[in-house]
Amino acid sequence: MKIHLNRWQQAVRKAQAAVGLLSCAIGTATAQDMSHHHMDLNADPTAESEITQDWAKEKLAKSPRHREWVKIKNGTREVNSFIVYPEVSKKATAVVVIHEIFGMSDWVQQMTDELAEAGYIAIAPDLLSGMGPNGGGTADVATKGSNAVGQAIRALPPDQIASDLNAVADYVSKLPAANGKVAVGGFCWGGSTTFFFATRRPSLKAAFVFYGSAPDDNAQGQPYTVDKPALAKIGAPVYGFYAENDMRIDATVPPTVDAMKELKRIYDPVTYAGAGHGFMRAGEPNNPAPAAAAPDADEAAAKKAANDQAMYKANRKAHDDAWARWMAILAKI
Repeated sequence: MKIHLNRWQQAVRKAQAAVGLLSCAIGTATAQDMSHHHMDLNADPTAESEITQDWAKEKLAKSPRHREWVKIKNGTREVNSFIVYPEVSKKATAVVVIHEIFGMSDWVQQMTDELAEAGYIAIAPDLLSGMGPNGGGTADVATKGSNAVGQAIRALPPDQIASDLNAVADYVSKLPAANGKVAVGGFCWGGSTTFFFATRRPSLKAAFVFYGSAPDDNAQGQPYTVDKPALAKIGAPVYGFYAENDMRIDATVPPTVDAMKELKRIYDPVTYAGAGHGFMRAGEPNNPAPAAAAPDADEAAAKKAANDQAMYKANRKAHDDAWARWMAILAKI
């Protein structure tokens, strides 16, 4: 369901001033300076410790598609990346998948496989590659403590992020099975990073931003303002996927619409009714539904269970509608 801006833009603008810094879990991916990052794990549907999702791992294990880990050179760095190939008879478009604040999770790998199932070469780089205490990536960083992954992602230098992603995009575009076209899609922190990466790689065919915000140029703690000089460098159309119950991110959408229109850049945001932040993971059909209230549950417990069930259904619908939209757009690239 598309919620048109002209119905709620004024309310959002008022909320924007009060909200201040409005990024996906750790802040907006800023083209000039990503040091403004903040992290609010309570705003995400999962805890940072949930790098492992058994349901995602089990589905991936049953996939018939060829998948492998590759180490992609970026100067002195090696970016460990998970790639899955589609079972198709012609060269395919590639999609770079940018993970959430939780790093290289089982869900990200499953999503990569789902994109390959749909006919695309999908590759998900672990942007924490080499950042662990033993030189490893997400899993290695996680051994440092429950908040270590989010803190490490927050500290990643923007130029390193951009160069890692460019190396991955270069690699996948030149594979014998690839047709040379590269799109990018990311979730939460990865959504903001997708918008940021679009400012650094104009040759992208499309950028798919899931509940992430555009680069900002405001000082830390100040109201969100769009970084127009950064957005002016974008060459690809940007497609936004947002949740109705996510004002922290939604308040960044109207000024981004205005800026992209002024710059004559394509930005097409859609907001999904009733959904919450992180609906692509929370609404994944393989993700177990929340438990119903016990027969002897008190009023508070019964209400919570009912709310959880309603949110799950809204997230499922948002997931399915967003996936259909994503596939329709990719098919036209």
